[in-house]
Amino acid sequence: MRRRTVTAGNLEEILQATAPAPAPAPPAAPSAGAPARREEHALRTEFEFELPRGYVDEAGTLHRHGSMRLATARDELRPQIDLRVKENPAYLSVVLLSQVITRLGTVTDVHAGVVERMYATDVAFLQDFYRRVNSEGHTRAAVTCPHCEGGFEVDLSGGRLGES
Repeated sequence: MRRRTVTAGNLEEILQATAPAPAPAPPAAPSAGAPARREEHALRTEFEFELPRGYVDEAGTLHRHGSMRLATARDELRPQIDLRVKENPAYLSVVLLSQVITRLGTVTDVHAGVVERMYATDVAFLQDFYRRVNSEGHTRAAVTCPHCEGGFEVDLSGGRLGES
């Protein structure tokens, strides 16, 4: 296998050369007389979330609701060749989150600069949310009531804790 030196100038060229082949065209729709076959186990690839504090943009607008998609192998590999990550390995989570967050309120162009300006509480929440979605495949967390010691699950993608 040949080793390549990656620089900022040829990063896009390498990513394009290693891009996956386009997906084949979907099969033709069934005829009007045939019953439509429903997809039983559709893969959920996007998850909604609500930030604990929220992102405040340049105009002063608070954005709390957003969505994150499942990460691909490419999403996890790309930060490894990012010069900012090579200089500061702690920057990896900023780059990774900026690639998988698809929307934050009305902000659809979520880039590393947006994640940099988030409160630490929100970044920690998103790191945990990313881990749950991509490692465990769900957004539920087991919790215990501090008063009655009863156990139950909460969905982290829904409203704030304590709200119904």
